[in-house]
Order: sequence, then C-alpha cells, then structure tokens
Amino acid sequence: MNIKYFRIMLLSALVLTACGKKPDEVKSAPSGTPVTVAQAATRTVELLEETVGSLESLADPEISAEVQGKVLQVLVVVGSEVKAGQALAVLDAQDVSLTRQAAQADVRRVEVLNANQARQLERLKQLRQQNFISQAALDDAVAQASATQDQLAAARAQLALAERNVGKTNVVSPVDGRVEKQIVSPGQFVKVGDPMFQVVTAKKLRARLPFPESMADTIKRGMTVRLTSPATPDKLTDKIDEIRPMAGSSNRAFDAFVTFDNPGAWKPGATVNGSVVLGEHRNAVVVPEQSVVLRPAGQVVYVVQGGKAVQRAVEPGAKQNGMVEILKGMNDGESVVVDGASFLTDQAAISVPAAKPAVAR
Repeated sequence: MNIKYFRIMLLSALVLTACGKKPDEVKSAPSGTPVTVAQAATRTVELLEETVGSLESLADPEISAEVQGKVLQVLVVVGSEVKAGQALAVLDAQDVSLTRQAAQADVRRVEVLNANQARQLERLKQLRQQNFISQAALDDAVAQASATQDQLAAARAQLALAERNVGKTNVVSPVDGRVEKQIVSPGQFVKVGDPMFQVVTAKKLRARLPFPESMADTIKRGMTVRLTSPATPDKLTDKIDEIRPMAGSSNRAFDAFVTFDNPGAWKPGATVNGSVVLGEHRNAVVVPEQSVVLRPAGQVVYVVQGGKAVQRAVEPGAKQNGMVEILKGMNDGESVVVDGASFLTDQAAISVPAAKPAVAR
C-alpha cells in the first residue's frame, strides 16, 4: 500500500509541475501577415500595341489537270506533307499514249518524204548544171524540199508535245508543302483545267495583323513586330512590310503584314500574336504586376518599412513580361509586397520568410 501511495503522489507532482510552466517558457508564434517581397528595379520597357491575327502562305497553288482522263489513283490525302515533284495522283494514260503513237508514225512518214525530197533535189541540181531543166523547175523543187523540212519540224514538235502529255498523267506537286484540299477521287473523269488539289507551302509565310482605326496614324511600315504563335514555342522579331485597309471596311480599320522565312514549325492558318514596338522607356522603374492592387485611394503598392506594409499610391505604366512600369510613386531599390498584397491594409504588420526575396530584373 505504501508503494502504491508513493506512485500516486509522484504522478500528481509531475502533472502539477507541467501545468505550472511560466508563459515565457512557451515559444511565441510569429506575428504579422506572411508575405513575399521584391525590389523595384530599372530596365528598358517597350511600349507595345498587341493584336491577334493569322498566318498565311505566300504560295498556295491550285493544281489542275493538264490532260484529260480518268483518275486511276489518288496518292495523298488532306494534311499530307509533300515535296516538289512528288506524285499526287495518276490519270489513265491510254488516250495520250495513242496520241503519242500517232505522232511517232507521222514523224516517220515525214522523215521518209523529206529524205526522198532531198535526193530528188540533188538530181535536179545536176540536171540544171547540164541545162536539161530550167531554173524555175529547180526553184520549185527547192521550195518543195523546204516545205517538207518544215513539215518534219512540225511533226517532231507534235511528238514532243504528245510525249510531254504522257508525263502529265502523273499529277505532281510544284512545291514543297502540305495538301490543303483534295478535290478529286479515284474513278472521276477530269478535263484540262479541272482543279484537283491545293498545296500550301510553309517556306515563306505572312502574318496578317488587324488593327482598329484608332491606330491608323500610329502603326507605320518598318516598325518592329514581335511574333508568337500557339502552334510553336518559337519567337520571331521582324518588321511591318505592308499596311493595307481591310477589304470592304467602311471605317479606317486596317491590316499590317509581316513577311518572314519560316524557321520550321510555323503553320499556315495558325493564330499569331503580334506586338508592335511603338517606342521604349529607358531606366523605367518596374515591379511585379501582382504587387499593384486597387484600393479606394486608387492603385497602390505596399512598401516594406520596419516590419510594416506602408500603402503608397502609384501611377502604373506599360506592362511587359509580368512586370509593370511605375511612372510615379516609387524609386529603384525599394522593397514592395508581392504575394499577399491584396490582403493588406496601410501600416499592417507583415512577416517576411527567411528565404531570399525575389528581385525584379
């Protein structure tokens, strides 16, 4: 019983000791709203006018039939990548082959006639030297020989044309590109001039950038443009080479065009984002966009001073790459609250994590 009583008394003493800790022995929690900060920095800020347009191919030939015939095979489909000279379809060559055979026979006929005429002319020249025939008879023979030679030249030209038409039964692409349209199908009969395919080449592209009439006196030919497209991570910088009023527009809205060599991944018909560089501000003070918040006093930032967030009204300017220019209200090197700024009030206590704060660059 004594041992049991002693254990109870010891346990009671430990509980009383734990409950009797002094307040200063309990670790105090940090005070203030936790935030992240960044330092205002100076940089050159471009003044941009942005728009969304489209990419166009400068070469999108419509390939038509050059000879008539039935389509035997279609070798490509819409979306196929093709090379210059690659066959797209095959036409029935029977008709043009028969035409070539007829032309070959005509050439052989006229060749025989021409050879005979040449021999006859040589005999007549000898007879003329012996005064057995008149000069008029010889001149007539010379004219007939010349006409026969012309017939032979014409027959050979017809044969060359017939042979060329045989080659045209293989319908080929004139350029490297992509099949945009397939108009014919196997078994279809086509005549000369009937459209069969449309191939779009992507070697050289043109960006069409629309702008409202309010920018008509600002956007000029030769201005620098920065281009991006959702179809590729590539970024391009080029210049406006043409400005043209919108077709059918009753106002002063216009299109600006930028022509460029395709670096490889840009696609005709894709969306393109264009940013025209109107000018630049050197040594501009910039801060992260999220550090500028709206309050009843206007747009403000919270400057870090002595563990507190001091509200300061600012005049924002141009935005670029997640940063905003501050025209009035801040100096280079001052620290501003970034994450958490929208929850603060003037003179609010803040707590900045020990990690090194982000710096605007």
